[in-house]
Amino acid sequence: MDGTMGPLSYYELYELNHAALSPMRAAADMFSLLLKSPLNPISQTPLGRNWQAGLELFERTTRRYAKPGFGLGTTLVGGTRVAVTEETVWQRPFCNLLHFQRALETPRRDPKLLIVAPMSGHYATLLRGTVEAMLPRHEVYITDWIDARMVPLSDGSFDLDDYIDYLVEMLHFLGEDVHVIGVCQPAVPVIAAAALMEAAGDRFAPRSMTLMGGPIDTRINPTAVNELATGKSLDWFRDNVVMKVPFPHPGVMRDVYPGFLQLSGFMSMNLDRHVTAHQDLFKHLVAGDGDSADKHRDFYDEYLAVMDLTAEFYLQTVDTVFIQQALPKGQMTHRGVPVDLTAIRNIALFTVEGENDDISGVGQTEAAQHLCTNIPADMRAHYVQPKVGHYGVFNGSRFRAEIAPRISDFVLTHQQTKRAAAPAAATPVETAPPAAPPVAPKAKPVARAKPAPAKATPANAKPAATKPAATPAKPAPAPAELPADDLKRIAGIGPKLEASLNAAGIFRLAQIAKLTAKQATALDVRLALKGRIGRDDWIGQAKRLLSPQEAATEA
Repeated sequence: MDGTMGPLSYYELYELNHAALSPMRAAADMFSLLLKSPLNPISQTPLGRNWQAGLELFERTTRRYAKPGFGLGTTLVGGTRVAVTEETVWQRPFCNLLHFQRALETPRRDPKLLIVAPMSGHYATLLRGTVEAMLPRHEVYITDWIDARMVPLSDGSFDLDDYIDYLVEMLHFLGEDVHVIGVCQPAVPVIAAAALMEAAGDRFAPRSMTLMGGPIDTRINPTAVNELATGKSLDWFRDNVVMKVPFPHPGVMRDVYPGFLQLSGFMSMNLDRHVTAHQDLFKHLVAGDGDSADKHRDFYDEYLAVMDLTAEFYLQTVDTVFIQQALPKGQMTHRGVPVDLTAIRNIALFTVEGENDDISGVGQTEAAQHLCTNIPADMRAHYVQPKVGHYGVFNGSRFRAEIAPRISDFVLTHQQTKRAAAPAAATPVETAPPAAPPVAPKAKPVARAKPAPAKATPANAKPAATKPAATPAKPAPAPAELPADDLKRIAGIGPKLEASLNAAGIFRLAQIAKLTAKQATALDVRLALKGRIGRDDWIGQAKRLLSPQEAATEA
């Protein structure tokens, strides 16, 4: 199979079916309005209500659901109701970063919280309840992933490596002291980005990360979703679920995993429940139970709104996370760089699971606690919420009452925690060399005398008087630094990238010319350059731009 039925793909057939039913939906809307009119004598009769219910049910089961809005107009901060404004503060072709700006009369120093929404079919608005619960005590940001069918081919591809790059870029944009929440699928890229940033000595690595219902190690307590992935080859997924976006969508001809296929998979897991819910909607409409009908509409307006995923992201995620299970095996890489979870030392870790989760089984997220062996015990916590499934981990009454307060307290606890230095036994991470002054002549080493062995002091002996320590001599002033070079002379470096390099301590062409392979890789990861250093041959360009005199001076 190749995602086609005869000359047409399933995606094209889906679009044709949707278009063919458009006149019927329009007619259903028109007759529904006529039946609801107070001037219609049968509008409030049992027959009229049955017709109205049937028409609404037909329209709702055949429509395409648009992306919902967050609709969070206010929040309660310190007992005061304040307005909330949703604004886009960072943009890329496949993602926007949204900030929920609170109209505070008095500025607060609440922690910055980046919520990484899952890129697994539903829109970020699925986490509306998560955002709402965090707003009173945090400056909340959320990733708003873009429907792949709306992204033109000219904007390039997007895979799991790009996803991790986006996270690193967002953390750089938000600055220091950011806390991250990864809900479900993002747990893997979030912890991978954290490990890469720690390994590179990136000062913008998050203060803490909270992983909720994520597939860190799918070998533990595998669910039906996990077994489906491991029971099929990657070629099977490529041949059966990857299709091209049809005309007239902006992303026409892009390879995607279509949202309607994802929705079919979601609903088939609990088909009886969904059928019953729609039967109940019909009964509520006939009985005039508007409140129950509204609850159904609110839930399914969100649940049935789905987006396409790029094929490369979907396939790489299936292969890396579910088939190869590369992260817990220590085999995951990001653009050729190993993802080493033992590099995480300064990022507090909180893992949350649901007792009845049928997507990410209990223990899969907790596995992060066992893989991140160098996080101190007082910087880690784990919690299993009783009586909730997958969606209850990040939404619903138990989330608001039990989980959200724990996350908030964990974040606030580690907001002021100082970052510890890596232990002396650890292998130092090679990073790009900082701007350095001219090298001074090396001083001869001074021989140090071996200290005499200490004598045991009797318990009743008086301690000897301690002499005040000598005042240390003031250090000699450092020699003046050399002026910075114009790094824009290297093809591929513009003003913004030059500023980023300067912020990373790179001011001179000679620094780039002397980068080792490991240093270049670390710098590439730190600045999310996606291999640009090697692709554009920065090192070679820098060497060619240096004059013989400059090269000799910098050697």
